[in-house]
Amino acid sequence: MNGASREALASARERLDALTDNTTVDAAKLAEELAAVTALLDREVSLRRVLTDPAQSGEAKAELAGRLLGGQVGGETVDLVSGMVRSRWSQSRDLVDGIEELAYSADLAAAQRSGALDDVEDELFRFGRIVSSSPELRSALVDRRADNAAKAELIRSLLGGRANAVTERLVVRLVAQPRGRSLEAGLDALSKLAAHRRDRLVAVVTSAVPISETQKQRLGAALTSLYGRRVHLNLDVDPEVLGGVQVRIGDEVINGTIAERLDEATRRMAG
Repeated sequence: MNGASREALASARERLDALTDNTTVDAAKLAEELAAVTALLDREVSLRRVLTDPAQSGEAKAELAGRLLGGQVGGETVDLVSGMVRSRWSQSRDLVDGIEELAYSADLAAAQRSGALDDVEDELFRFGRIVSSSPELRSALVDRRADNAAKAELIRSLLGGRANAVTERLVVRLVAQPRGRSLEAGLDALSKLAAHRRDRLVAVVTSAVPISETQKQRLGAALTSLYGRRVHLNLDVDPEVLGGVQVRIGDEVINGTIAERLDEATRRMAG
């Protein structure tokens, strides 16, 4: 992507990160809906041209996107796409490429949230090796005459129960909607997105009362030092923790709350 498209995609990535950092947002559902929007705009060339027409105001294009998608997908998806069409894009196809990337990234965020991102990255790599070593399999997956539903079923038969559900969804989508890419290029792009997200840690910090900006900075610096990479903090307040903070990064919990200490003391007295 060049110029305007690069800037528009960077802004969209930030908005997606803000959404997927929120644990109340269903990242897998968001990915599915963004993939559906990708398929729609890939088919409807005239529509994507209207949504990227520089002669139209950003608000007018966002309103059109809202009318088209409202009731069909969730509010988070509508907001993301509306924000994207407000931006300027160098080419209409860049908008579709950007939405597709967000769909893949949302699924990877779902894997990261469940602590499975490393597994997904490894499974994508191993699947690529399997495809490269089997010309018959590759031919079946890239055959343009073959039905996409049949290709998807073939992927499910190969990966179902053997790979993470996110890996299966990503590969099925890649095979069913190649959008002019080779299978190898698509798998490589997915691996790069997974590696990029793996370098980004998100910590959910729960405290009895809101922590100050100074405390936030100190905690962020301490976690960055502990994990060796930048840690983004999502702050939550729960009076039931009674004091202190609880930090959750993936499946790991660093618990320094008073409630946890009381529970531990109770267990010791009972035991």
